[in-house]
Amino acid sequence: MRTLLSLFLLVFVSFSPAMADSVAEREGWQVIATDKPYQALVDDLKAAIKAEKMLLVTQASASAGAKGRGLKIPGNRVMGVYRNDYAIRMLEASVAAGIEAPIRFYVTEDPGGTATLSWKTPSFVFAPYMEEGGDALAELAAELDDVFQTIATKAVASR
Repeated sequence: MRTLLSLFLLVFVSFSPAMADSVAEREGWQVIATDKPYQALVDDLKAAIKAEKMLLVTQASASAGAKGRGLKIPGNRVMGVYRNDYAIRMLEASVAAGIEAPIRFYVTEDPGGTATLSWKTPSFVFAPYMEEGGDALAELAAELDDVFQTIATKAVASR
């Protein structure tokens, strides 16, 4: 009986969903670990988006949804950022690229109580559409790379 219980526990643990500790570096992404608490980084990111005259057009948070169900998971928030003049330029270059807007930042709470800011660079996001979008899309992506980097730099800066 004890062997059967041990086997059951081994199988259960092996197939139980686990949460990763943080966002790992990967191709096309920028990942910045900070010493800020999760909510402070969310607030500072919102302020940085506004300071760069961009718009926060979407937000989603599994942790907020879980909290509403009485569950607690590490904080996470996906924040979609864009602006209409960029959208028009993007669509003039490639209608198909429109599926990628808004471009998103991702704030995640790390195990030690700090938070990480990550995002796919606009040039990476738009890479599949470059043949169709040509120089106009490449220029827009490079411009947005700079805008997103500036937002991130402001958001992670010490208060």
